[in-house]
Amino acid sequence: MQKIIPFLWFDDKAEEAANFYTSIFKNSKIGAVSRYGDEGPGTAGTVMTVTFRLDGQEFMALNGGPVFAFSPAISFFVNCETQEEIDELWEKLSEGGEQQQCGWLTDKYGVTWQIVPTVLGEMLQDRDAEKVKSVTQAMLQMVKLDIAKLKQAYEQG
Repeated sequence: MQKIIPFLWFDDKAEEAANFYTSIFKNSKIGAVSRYGDEGPGTAGTVMTVTFRLDGQEFMALNGGPVFAFSPAISFFVNCETQEEIDELWEKLSEGGEQQQCGWLTDKYGVTWQIVPTVLGEMLQDRDAEKVKSVTQAMLQMVKLDIAKLKQAYEQG
């Protein structure tokens, strides 16, 4: 069992969101679903919690009502090896949500994701300050990150 599990508070769409996320990521599945009983606070029989796995990472979601909202202060950082993976995740996760700068997006449930090429981290750790500056400037001009354009900026740096 994973020691630390992200716990997501939804108004009433925990199961729907879990099904959405597991349909997008490989090596993903729904786990246990618990339901509210007669004691509440939710309506008896409705989903209280759902556990799910995304690419091997455990999550738990709660239908807790409209008490809290998600914020970009917490986001899920997704390392992508290829542009095809970035494009696919970007398209699916941003559908019905909001695309933001530098590979960030908020999905239709209000959860924030960062869809980032793994190579970007390597470029930003380069010892050559001009390369880092060039790739950073290129990244700041993008919404969805483009590996080819980042590499081009890196090589020109």
